[in-house]
Amino acid sequence: MPPEELLADPLIALLAESPLARHPGADSLQRQLQHNIRHAILNGRLPSGTRLPGTRAFALAMGVSRNSATAAYELLGAEGFIQLSRQGTTVATLAHASLTHTPIRTKKPATPTIAERSSQVRDNGLATAESLAFKPGVPALSRFPLALWKRCMDKAIQQAGVSALGYGNPLGEMALRTAIAHHLAVARGVRCSADQVIITEGAQEALALCVRLVTNPRDVAWVEEPGYRGAQTAMACGDLRIHPMRVDHDGIHATDRAWKTHPPRLIYTTPSHQYPLGSVLSATRRLDLIAKAEQHGAWIIEDDYDSEFRHAGEPIAAMQGLVPHAPVLYVGTFSKTLFPALRLGFLVLPDNLLTRADVLLRETLRGGHRFEQLALAELIASGHFSRHLGRMRRLYRSRQQLLREAIATHFAELPHNVTGGDSGMHLTMRLPTDFNDMKIAETARAYDMAPTPLSRFALKPDEDDNGLVLGYGNTSEARIPTLVKRLAQLVKAQISH
Repeated sequence: MPPEELLADPLIALLAESPLARHPGADSLQRQLQHNIRHAILNGRLPSGTRLPGTRAFALAMGVSRNSATAAYELLGAEGFIQLSRQGTTVATLAHASLTHTPIRTKKPATPTIAERSSQVRDNGLATAESLAFKPGVPALSRFPLALWKRCMDKAIQQAGVSALGYGNPLGEMALRTAIAHHLAVARGVRCSADQVIITEGAQEALALCVRLVTNPRDVAWVEEPGYRGAQTAMACGDLRIHPMRVDHDGIHATDRAWKTHPPRLIYTTPSHQYPLGSVLSATRRLDLIAKAEQHGAWIIEDDYDSEFRHAGEPIAAMQGLVPHAPVLYVGTFSKTLFPALRLGFLVLPDNLLTRADVLLRETLRGGHRFEQLALAELIASGHFSRHLGRMRRLYRSRQQLLREAIATHFAELPHNVTGGDSGMHLTMRLPTDFNDMKIAETARAYDMAPTPLSRFALKPDEDDNGLVLGYGNTSEARIPTLVKRLAQLVKAQISH
């Protein structure tokens, strides 16, 4: 306890009420002093203008070294809580004298708000671990060649060294952009040079970048219905007016009436393997969509998320390469072909857009992930990427066949319709509306399964948008029959209720 004469000082009297902790593991005495004084000022117990004791008297009263007292004062002075001068130390005048103590107010303070666009972003309510069975969009993580990837990373680090620790080219490493351009030309029929390839942090950043590049708030955007939720989110965050366009067996159906009543500035589509229904956009509709987009000054986002895994016939060429100078922004990702945590995607921009967007791209992108980019460039250029894709195609084809057989067996007595399957890592099973797909998916999580309700992909669900999207990429063959049997039991249980 400080001497009686020191207790007359308001700061010392106040701090003496809460002795400093000196047990092992406690914060340093200096940090405790800083915290206690700061808290006393914020809650109004040390009002502005209060004169504080000198560091010698303060240290003596609190039983600390003068160095600790001086350091505490200096930091509080740097933060602006106290003012130090030759005339003495006083509590500073703050804009809000009390933040933790609420004085009597004559007017209710305004409530801080967030952007209105946040209310347009929907929560699917079914966040699940990637290890759960049937979760869509997750590749076979256990089959990724980690040892090979480590060798590519080691080579990238050894060759690039410390020079790759900086930001680098904001548009991405040229080695990777060149490798991607070559691969796309051979495998997907994409017309582009390396300069047109922009490296992004996954497909989601590529979608957000598309919105920033070609739209203004309140522009009209078309999205597939049902369709990819990430695209819906990117449009909502861009303050766009979203119009869902129905998907049928031939892909997105853009009617003449839609072009007249709400012509779009931006169109999102997954033409090679519609997500989640699995249809392919017909050649007639592809060409018509491109022609109408050119007439109306619209842009098309082609999301080619998993068409590398084509299971029936030859790969379907990208829409981007159908005609020269198509108004198509081509988006791709390595989250499905390699692994999600890589966080590398890409955007191929048309030449006429690239020139106008150069300043915006270089001022808003920052580069990074340089060793990963260089390692990926090596993986692609060496041919290992293509060989990995071949192995995964065979694996996913086998898993899909097992899934189809299990569904045919265990859902034989239940009305259902399986769509998709020519590409990718998922099947969609439509169910009558008598079966609540949200409840089924929620119940399935208790049994280590994470199918996604089909209804969650639609902005305006109708009776056809009910069912389950079943990912088989990261679900082993040995588990599929048993899991499907259990899933069928969960669906049947709804009948009894």
